[in-house]
Amino acid sequence: MRYLITLIIAFLPLVIYSQVNTKKAKEPVNADTVAMLINIIVSDPDNLAAHQKYIKYVGIDSPGLYTQYDEWMATYPKSVIVPYALGEALYNAEYPKAKSYLLKAVELDPKLAKAYLQLSIDAERWGEFEAAREYMNKACEADPASPDYAFYYASSFSDVDRELYRKLSLEVVARFPGTERGAQAIYWLALRTEDVEERIRLYKRLFAEFPPDKFGWSSSSMPSLFDIYLEESPAQAVEFALQMKSLSKSERDVKSWDEREKLAQSVIKVKSLTEEKRTKEAEEVAATMVIPRYSSTTEFINLLKAETSDAAGNTTGAYESLLKYFSAEPTDRVYTALLSYGSKMGKSELNVNDDVQTIRYATAVPATPFSLMNYMTNDSLTLADLKGKVVLLTYWFPGCGPCRGEFPNFENVYRKFKGKDVAYIGINIAHEQDEYVVPFVRSSGYSFIPLRDEPEKRGNLEARGAPTNYLLDKEGNIVFKNFRTDDRNERTLELMIQALIE
Repeated sequence: MRYLITLIIAFLPLVIYSQVNTKKAKEPVNADTVAMLINIIVSDPDNLAAHQKYIKYVGIDSPGLYTQYDEWMATYPKSVIVPYALGEALYNAEYPKAKSYLLKAVELDPKLAKAYLQLSIDAERWGEFEAAREYMNKACEADPASPDYAFYYASSFSDVDRELYRKLSLEVVARFPGTERGAQAIYWLALRTEDVEERIRLYKRLFAEFPPDKFGWSSSSMPSLFDIYLEESPAQAVEFALQMKSLSKSERDVKSWDEREKLAQSVIKVKSLTEEKRTKEAEEVAATMVIPRYSSTTEFINLLKAETSDAAGNTTGAYESLLKYFSAEPTDRVYTALLSYGSKMGKSELNVNDDVQTIRYATAVPATPFSLMNYMTNDSLTLADLKGKVVLLTYWFPGCGPCRGEFPNFENVYRKFKGKDVAYIGINIAHEQDEYVVPFVRSSGYSFIPLRDEPEKRGNLEARGAPTNYLLDKEGNIVFKNFRTDDRNERTLELMIQALIE
């Protein structure tokens, strides 16, 4: 289950580990201020805001914090807020100790929906995905009027029961019209739908029921609809870009849709010039096409540019452009085209593969050797121990939603190479979350070897954030880096690994 990814991954290439930058040495506390905050809480133990101020002031890592709250829980045994306040603070800090305090809070108040939400997300950090769904269901039962809990509960089935996921998501749309959660439900349904026609229908419904000039999730999905139109009907893509530009409220949005309109116009022009046998002009226009950031049309545009160059008699240019693209991001369609252009140049499949490897190894460098603790065995694992194996390496931490979202895709690919020379390791960069790691691996069933990070040993295996991914060849050279894997591009990772095995 990976529903937490829906909160972040659509917009961010990675999650910067918050503790790295925000966890600083705390200034000494003032005893009088602490006493004042304690007096406020003692006078009203159910004052959540007072608890939040107290915890923030003394610091979540204060040695006496837990002792103080244990005393308050004993003194005020019927107070829900006392355990909840500390549980919430620990949850926000992504600390494993959050669970016991949140459980105490819902024991005292079974209708405390927010605590069930937090328990659900915390359960994901433990790798307890079924428990996470159960907690989210309790949140829905405690607050059936909340679109948030309904949306999260529906999304929790996205990886385990697609039909139920679809049914529950459409119920969210029906029950909560005019809400961002309703729009978000359609957004993710469309994104996870493989059938292109169904995806178009969902995007059109999203546009109609949740106007993109009023709903952020709807606005965010419209570039995906444009991308479909661009490949299937460029004229429709132009019309749609103009419509979206007229609805845009910010200069940035107007500019982005203006760029998409120009791209679609260029595609139309390239196709028209090619049909008219004005191939050199078509090639010149194609060379000016700029692919929008985060666009799903990258493969399509690269293939179109190569096709145009080949039609203009520049087969070498077509081959070299796809060679560079395929070397970094291999796909079956691009490989087929690459072999075709290579054949025209008198190259065999072996020659083409040699050319690909030459490009890849032009920038490959030996990975910095490491020796890191294996959480499961407490022994050290070194890079030298992995020699002779292709290594899929990811930096992660249990609280990282996008990391947890990517693991199933890695797992799907890794299992295709079971019994072959492939190693899969995950390096946890958040030491205060160590307690989560072993339970996460055991409960989730994922196959990666969990290692404990030592930042000073990273060398050129840098971790700007999480997830950060690398693929090393059998000799320990970094061949691929900074890639992401999702439902749509698992095949790319498979091709990358296969190339290094061979």
